[in-house]
Amino acid sequence: MALHVFGLTGGIGSGKSRVAALLRDRGVPVVDADELAREVVAPGSVGLGQLRAAFGSEILALDGSLDRKRLGALVFADPELRKRLNAITHPLVRRLAQERFAELENQGVVLAGYDVPLLFEVGLDTAFRPVVVVNASQATQLERVVRRDGLSEDAVRARILAQQPLDEKKKRADFVLENDGGADELAAQVDLLLPKLRGAAGS
Repeated sequence: MALHVFGLTGGIGSGKSRVAALLRDRGVPVVDADELAREVVAPGSVGLGQLRAAFGSEILALDGSLDRKRLGALVFADPELRKRLNAITHPLVRRLAQERFAELENQGVVLAGYDVPLLFEVGLDTAFRPVVVVNASQATQLERVVRRDGLSEDAVRARILAQQPLDEKKKRADFVLENDGGADELAAQVDLLLPKLRGAAGS
């Protein structure tokens, strides 16, 4: 049976990574686009070279690696710079994702997820169905990201505003997980979701 890949998305701080971990615990592999994005700009990579040419050496840390916070501060303040970044990284990430999916299919896996923060924004919702959206209130998003990343509330708001509103994503989703509650509540929702995902995959 061929591999079926569903989409997993949400907003910054909504809890996608936690949902991905819960799915993996239940035997469903989830490919993380953010992890792939880090791989394609690793030191010595073609991707990092392209970023340096586009944005200058000031986006590099002292050890030559990408300073993600510095680059983030640049692109989240300027939509045109964000487009330039995406034009470089998205094709590289897509290619690496296809390699990961091929590996899973070769292993006989029939259901996997693709965790993509900008799934709707870049038009991947047509390729990966059903789409699962992890939702949380903006207050919850702010609190989580400030605590996790040490950013100011204004910096986090800028990142939230750079993404499609969660209310819009919910309207376009096949399934919505609400994540303003506790860990047990989220896990219970994942347990209810999993048979539906397996049904969509015919497994």
